[in-house]
Formats: sequence, C-alpha cells, structure tokens
Amino acid sequence: MTYVVTEQCIRCKYMDCVEVCPVDCFYEGENMLVINPDECIDCGVCEPECPAEAIIPDTADGLEKWAELNRTYATQWPNITRKGEAPADADSFKGVADKLDKFFSPKPGETR
Repeated sequence: MTYVVTEQCIRCKYMDCVEVCPVDCFYEGENMLVINPDECIDCGVCEPECPAEAIIPDTADGLEKWAELNRTYATQWPNITRKGEAPADADSFKGVADKLDKFFSPKPGETR
C-alpha cells in the first residue's frame, strides 16, 4: 500500500502534507502535488494534514488512474521538501468536481 494524491489537490495545493512527510516523497506540479509510490513508506501522516482531503490510500476503490498519475509525474516534477504558499484562490476550488478535466496542468512546479 501507498498513498496517492487525487483530484481534490488540483488548484488547491495547500502543501501541509509536505511538512510532515518523513521521507520527502512529494513532487510539485504547477497546480497540484503527487506522491512517488516507490518512496512512500505508507506511514499515513500526510493524509489527515490535507485540508482538501486529497490524499487517500491506494487500496481504496477506483484509484488506479490516480496511482498511475502520481507515479508518472513524480518522475517529471521537482521534489518538494518545504511547504510553500498555497494559491490565493485555493479555498474557492476546494470540493469542485471534475478538476482533472478542467484544470490539471502537466507543467512542473517551481524549483525551490
């Protein structure tokens, strides 16, 4: 088992999870984070820290596409080890449906 970041992170990207991760397995895209499943130690400390409730164990039903998205972009985006600023409009995107189709960006995040 590992944890995956799902659609609810898109355009929210609060980054509270980054602060608590003991193995620095988060990677930053332009408008979301992903977890490298090969680095995640399944500790679960990130899950309750996410205000958007975007982090879920990969054992939950229907997460195959999210597990693959996390795996793919963890190899393309820069590693993030410190919490940055969430987007100014993050709260207005919390709970919005269909964010993958509407707002996902494959671009990498800032290098910190």
